[in-house]
Amino acid sequence: MLEQLLIFTQGGLILWTCQEFGNALKGSPIDTLIQSCLLEERSGAASYNYDGPQGAAYTLKWTFHNDLGLVFVAVYQRILHLLYVDELLAMVKHEFLEIYDPKRTAYSDFDETFRQLRKEAEARAEELKKSKQMSKPFSNSKKQGQVQKSGFEGGSKKKSEGALANDGGDGDRRKGSKLVNGHSNGHHVDIVESKVNGADNGIENMSSDAGAFDVNKLLKLRAKGGKKTDTVVSKGSKIEPKKKITKKNRVWNDSPPPEKLDFTDSVGENGNHIDVAADHGESMMDKEEIFSSESEDEEDEEVEKDSKPETKKKGWFSSMFQSIAGKASLEKLDLEPALKALKDRLMTKNVAEEIAEKLCESVAASLEGKKLASFTRVSSTVQAAMEEALVRILTPRRSIDILRDVHAAKEQGKPYVVVFVGVNGVGKSTNLAKVAYWLLQHNVSVMMAACDTFRSGAVEQLRTHARRLQIPIFEKGYEKDPAVVAKEAIQEATRNGSDVVLVDTAGRMQDNEPLMRALSKLINLNNPDLVLFVGEALVGNDAVDQLSKFNQKLADLSATPSSRLIDGILLTKFDTIDDKVGAALSMVYISGAPVMFVGCGQSYTDLKKLNVKSIVRTLLK
Repeated sequence: MLEQLLIFTQGGLILWTCQEFGNALKGSPIDTLIQSCLLEERSGAASYNYDGPQGAAYTLKWTFHNDLGLVFVAVYQRILHLLYVDELLAMVKHEFLEIYDPKRTAYSDFDETFRQLRKEAEARAEELKKSKQMSKPFSNSKKQGQVQKSGFEGGSKKKSEGALANDGGDGDRRKGSKLVNGHSNGHHVDIVESKVNGADNGIENMSSDAGAFDVNKLLKLRAKGGKKTDTVVSKGSKIEPKKKITKKNRVWNDSPPPEKLDFTDSVGENGNHIDVAADHGESMMDKEEIFSSESEDEEDEEVEKDSKPETKKKGWFSSMFQSIAGKASLEKLDLEPALKALKDRLMTKNVAEEIAEKLCESVAASLEGKKLASFTRVSSTVQAAMEEALVRILTPRRSIDILRDVHAAKEQGKPYVVVFVGVNGVGKSTNLAKVAYWLLQHNVSVMMAACDTFRSGAVEQLRTHARRLQIPIFEKGYEKDPAVVAKEAIQEATRNGSDVVLVDTAGRMQDNEPLMRALSKLINLNNPDLVLFVGEALVGNDAVDQLSKFNQKLADLSATPSSRLIDGILLTKFDTIDDKVGAALSMVYISGAPVMFVGCGQSYTDLKKLNVKSIVRTLLK
């Protein structure tokens, strides 16, 4: 039984809801569907499962009329598996469009029409269910007949094979028993197929000695193989070894190589170190990036080039007439070529295949049925819709101003705690130092917490960064509980009056449950203000697996009902990927967390904000 059916506009105005369903929905499944699915470009999915309070579990299905901006949503309990919901939504959509008037806001006269449509859909579902039940006995009897027939064939085959076995040997008797019984190593094999395969492989014509194991042949083959390898080695010894190629220093952006490669600090006899943090200059976080419009012009030219083969296929007159008069409504077949080209383009930019496919399905769902305007092409319409979708996904839905949050925590008399998490080797400690340098430039007192008590040299690495930046570091050595070390570091920062505590953690793979359990304990015990996932911009499909499993493990291993998940993303090695910027899109899409920092170099100043327009332009270029 349906729990609810609603019709509302894309602006949020509810036009009609069924008054018969008196049961109030537990939780807010409709609001969750809009926030988590429709606004997040996941509308291409077939359904959405909602887990509400008090054990409520609903399934939601929907359909659109994009030209009029209408949304039709049906809600039913997940345990029921109603088969007629899709058909009912299509019927309701067809009947409602006949009486729809943009000036009307109430449709109480649609109640009787919906009642009839629901009865008709339920009756069809019952007839379909009965027809399936009637067809089941027939199919079962047919299967039993085949089993009996195969049994008789097996009996006759057993007799004939037994007769052959008396004339042949033990090898044929074993093969015959395999074919007759239809089993090989415990797996059922069809007798008819074994007959065919036996005929193809020459089993029936094979003598008893053919399957015997010949040791002499094996020794001869081994001797031949040894001779061949010896000749190959002797030939290879004549080849002169290649000269070793010396590695040259890499030159970035056609700039001359640096004269000095050793940037270590000078240490005096008394152990005093020189402050080098002030020599690095202003952080890139505080610089605004300016992009020219040349890339937009090039993008338009490429779109025109891509659309030229389509116009040749359709013909000059038909394409000209369609561009002038416009198309009545866009269909799925019209969108498929442009969407396939967009999907391939996104995948070449390192977007995960699963996410590129979901994005294209969502764009198709938002454009299907919409009228194509005059003097516009399908490819340009699809590209504009995809650009809007990408901007909507990458734009943060909440404030990511850390400095404001730091000052708010300072007014409350507590330090602002940031925990850096991620897999091995992505650059957590290095980018932690970059964030610390950026905070120091804004007159924020910072303290580091060395909670990577697992990897050798992790504490020394963080100690080096703290010495260069001249900021305090809290450390307890190795083989300590990271959660306890972080707690003591926060207490020390509260006593010393530090504004921010940056917690470094050990790198761990998403499938390593003991380390994930330790990370979940650290987060639950200390309740940090920000959990930053540090990920490489080089990864493609692996980004989806890393983030989804990190969030899943943190949710499963949480000791509290309201589990703490990843709040933001820090992308590293962004200067090494050229135009393969798809990892940013994959990570944001799968987690819903914004990209707060982008690491783009080796020095402390190489940390900047994510430019959404630049990323979208690069993805669609």
